[in-house]
Amino acid sequence: MTDKPSVREAAERTAAVSFTEISSKRRGPIRRYFHTHPVAMDWVLIGIHLLFGLPNAVMTAADGEWSPLLLLLAGGAALAWRRRYPLVVLAAVAVVDMLIVLVTSTGSGSFAMWFAVYTVATTQPAVRAIAAAVLAVVPMMVVMAVRMPPEIAKQIASGEVPAFVGLITGLVLVLANVIAAGIGVTVRRDRLHDAELQRWAADNTKLASANERTRIAREMHDVVAHSLSVMIALSDGAAVVVRKDPERAGQVLDQLSATGRTALADMRRVLGVLRTENGVEAAPLAPAPSGDQLSGLLDGFRAAGLPLRTVMAGPPLPDDQNFRLTVFRIVQESLTNALRYANGVSRVDVALIRDGDAVHITVADDGRQVGPSDSLGAGQGLVGMRERAAIYGGRVASGPRSGGGWMVEATLYWPGEEDKSV
Repeated sequence: MTDKPSVREAAERTAAVSFTEISSKRRGPIRRYFHTHPVAMDWVLIGIHLLFGLPNAVMTAADGEWSPLLLLLAGGAALAWRRRYPLVVLAAVAVVDMLIVLVTSTGSGSFAMWFAVYTVATTQPAVRAIAAAVLAVVPMMVVMAVRMPPEIAKQIASGEVPAFVGLITGLVLVLANVIAAGIGVTVRRDRLHDAELQRWAADNTKLASANERTRIAREMHDVVAHSLSVMIALSDGAAVVVRKDPERAGQVLDQLSATGRTALADMRRVLGVLRTENGVEAAPLAPAPSGDQLSGLLDGFRAAGLPLRTVMAGPPLPDDQNFRLTVFRIVQESLTNALRYANGVSRVDVALIRDGDAVHITVADDGRQVGPSDSLGAGQGLVGMRERAAIYGGRVASGPRSGGGWMVEATLYWPGEEDKSV
C-alpha cells in the first residue's frame, strides 16, 4: 500500500445525509405515526391508565364512594400535560396515588405513575430521572405503612403473613418505577444520538456548501485572471500592429474575440452549478479540459506574446477529467502569472512529464518579476494550485530562479492501478 492519499478519498465531496429520514424509516409505520402525532400517543396512554384503573373505581363508586373515580380521572388529565411539564405531572400523579391509597386503603402500581416517570426520564439526565422515580413512590409507601388495611394488619399480627411483606411491596413499586425510568433513559439516549447525527448532517451541509463556494471562487479566479490577462495582452498587441500590419492586427483581434467567448463559456459552466432546472443540474460541476484544450491553451498564450517552448514526455495523462482539469489549471495559472508579472521575457519553458504514477509540471521564465501589485494579484492563484495538487497527494513550489526569472514546479500523483482494484 502506498502512503499517498487515495485519489478517491481525497476527491470525493461530502454530501449531507437526511438522518431524520433514516430514523423515520427505521421506526416502522406505527411508531412513525405516533412520532408525527404525539397528541394521539397521549390519548393512548390516558386510555390505558383509565382502562386498568376503571374497574376498581367503578366498584367503589357503586358502593357510594366516588373519590377513587374522580382521582383516577384527575391522574388521566394530568398525563395530558406530561410533555410540557414532566416533573410537575410526576408530582401530581404521586399525590393522586397517595390520595387513592388514603381513600381505598389499598395500594398498587399505577400506570399514570409509570408513564409520568418514563416522560421525566426522556427529558432529564439519567441520575435525576432515577432519583425522581424513587422519590415519587415514597409518599405512597409511607401512607401504605401508616394506613395498612385491617385485614393485612391482623394477618401480620397473627403471624400468617411475614412482617416484611410491606417492605417487599414497597421494593416492587420502586423497582417498577426504576424500570420505567430505565426505558425512558434509553429512549432519551437514542433521541440525543439522532439529534447529534442531525446536527452533524447540518454542519456537513454547511461544510459542503462552503467547499463548493470555494471551488467556484477558485474556478472563477482561474477563468477571469487567465482570460483578462490574455485579452489585455492581445489588445495591446493589436494596438501596436494595427497601423503597420492591419492583417496581423485582424488575426490578433480574432484571437481576442475567441478568448472572450471561451471565458464566457467557462464562466457559464462554473456558475451553472448554482441553479437547477426541473431538478436537473443546468451545467456540469466543473469544466473538464481535454488534452486538445491544453494545446489550445498553449497556443493562446503564444498568440498573446509569450515565447513558449514545450516538452511533453511519458505516457498520456490519465483519462480522469478532474485530474486533467488540475493539470490544465496549474499550467494556466503559471503562464498567466508569467504574462502578467514578468517583464522582458525571452523564453518560457513548459514541461509536462509523466513518470509512472507521478506527473511533473514545470513552468519557468527568464523575465524580471514586477508583481503582483494590483487587486488581481491577491495570491489566490498559488493557493488554488496548492489546493488542487493536495487533492492528488502532490505539492506546488514557486520562486525566483538562480539565473533570473520565475519558476513553478508541481508534482501530482495518480495511483490508477490502486484505484482500479478498489
